[in-house]
Amino acid sequence: MQILDNPAWAALTGPQAGLAERHGRSARFPADISPFAAVDDPTDPAAWRDLAALAGPDEEPLLAAPGLTAPPGWTVAGGVPGVQLVGTGVRGTPDPEAVELTDDDLPEILDLVERTRPGPFRKRTPAFGTYLGIRRAGALVAMAGERMRLDGWTEISAVCTDPAYRGAGLASRLIGAVAAGIRARGELPFLHTAHDNTGAIRLYEHLGFTVRTPIVFAAYRRP
Repeated sequence: MQILDNPAWAALTGPQAGLAERHGRSARFPADISPFAAVDDPTDPAAWRDLAALAGPDEEPLLAAPGLTAPPGWTVAGGVPGVQLVGTGVRGTPDPEAVELTDDDLPEILDLVERTRPGPFRKRTPAFGTYLGIRRAGALVAMAGERMRLDGWTEISAVCTDPAYRGAGLASRLIGAVAAGIRARGELPFLHTAHDNTGAIRLYEHLGFTVRTPIVFAAYRRP
């Protein structure tokens, strides 16, 4: 599981290398896909110098790693402490109501994200992988999808439900459906959430996920 300690780097140099923008020992996703960036060794100032060269003067790359601390000169522009959960025993279950979302659904996807704020989400975030949704009366009311892909692992992300439809188990069903697709590829699901999002953590644990480690999500401004 050590690969999960630097998930964005593992994704950007692994299965999602085709999306990566690279400079030396740093990499990032295109800004319209995700704010996530990474360095190969978060404890090495030389790797952060490569990230400074990759990031523009007004950019604030978002990094994720346990115990993350930037070298002197970098300033924290925002972020939250989080937790990483793994679903080594989660099999998932396909859901008959879960439909795969396409580019045609993007306006509704972005509207649902704007109303529910599931985390960093950009116009081309669905390029990461499969996104599934559930509709009511023709309207998209719940969604979950894939974000970072590592060797052997895929992150479940963007889990969100319209406030009017919460409490009906739609999020659980979609997480199970996305997990089923991940397991069908021979991979394991994992996910992240804020450390104080106790409701989400309880839900994920109820579905069979276990907390693996605290993880820091922080946006940094370069020197």
